[in-house]
Amino acid sequence: MTERMDWDNMRVFRIVAELGSMNAAAHRLQESAPTIGRKIDQLEKDLSTVLLVRTTRGVELTDAGRIALSHIHAMAESVSEVFENAGHRDRDVEGRIVLATGDGLGPYWIAPRLPQFQAMNPKVQLRMRVVDRVPDLMEGEADIAIQFTEPKSPEIIGRKLGVLHYMSFASEAYLEEVGQLPNSLFEYYRYKTILHEGYVHQIERWAPRVAELKKMIDYSLVTNSAAAMIEVCANGGGIAVLPSYLGEVDNRLQPLNLPEIAPIQFWLTYTERVRRLPQGQAVLDWLWTIFDERRIAWFRDAFVHPAQIMRGAESQIARTF
Repeated sequence: MTERMDWDNMRVFRIVAELGSMNAAAHRLQESAPTIGRKIDQLEKDLSTVLLVRTTRGVELTDAGRIALSHIHAMAESVSEVFENAGHRDRDVEGRIVLATGDGLGPYWIAPRLPQFQAMNPKVQLRMRVVDRVPDLMEGEADIAIQFTEPKSPEIIGRKLGVLHYMSFASEAYLEEVGQLPNSLFEYYRYKTILHEGYVHQIERWAPRVAELKKMIDYSLVTNSAAAMIEVCANGGGIAVLPSYLGEVDNRLQPLNLPEIAPIQFWLTYTERVRRLPQGQAVLDWLWTIFDERRIAWFRDAFVHPAQIMRGAESQIARTF
């Protein structure tokens, strides 16, 4: 490996990996596809490994490519921190960005971390809209969206942001009331069950034979409000099907010792116009950070039970003392 690697080649690789296409990267960078290809080839030569596999659909990262990309992301973040900490406040990004998201991730994961973004970008006005359908980015209904379907339009850039792992929670009061807990999803018909209206049409994707299960369960509450689900569950109203990260968000919710019910992917979507805006790029970079699976287990492809996180935290505290 060469001792002096070209950062521009790494930057190009990062954009190719983000867009999943050499041609798309060439269009964004306003360079020719052969030039993009040469820079990737040179980076692979410098690293003595294959980073990308070319396919008819674009490019796919190899295992080495995923490792390299994580390091390059970290390098880019470090560079950003250098400029941030060097006192370049006269270059503050400013402007308005509209972010559309659902009533779970928006209020319960993004909003608590928003003050961090505001502190770093005091002149950016982020408008967060909680929506129950995919907004039309091309029509200006939002600038950036977090959605549960992969965008099909070639005008929309869509990158998988993570996976939500749906599982079961209940309150201590309800657990004491019922005594014996369900041993599987197929015993839920014996219990009060709380469901979000948005899940109803996704249920067939959740587990084997779950279409038949849906007919067996008489849900005690179906609502279009995540807040209503959480409050009813936390106050003894039954078993709620919620994303695993809520085990960190609300300690009134007790995760049941059962496997996940379903993994559902979600995407970060935006247009090239928004990406070119300094305030747009600032919001995108921040969102990648707060959903970064290298640091945050909830949104990884593999399910991590909240109990595992809690045990890990307790072990860390014990080692500290």
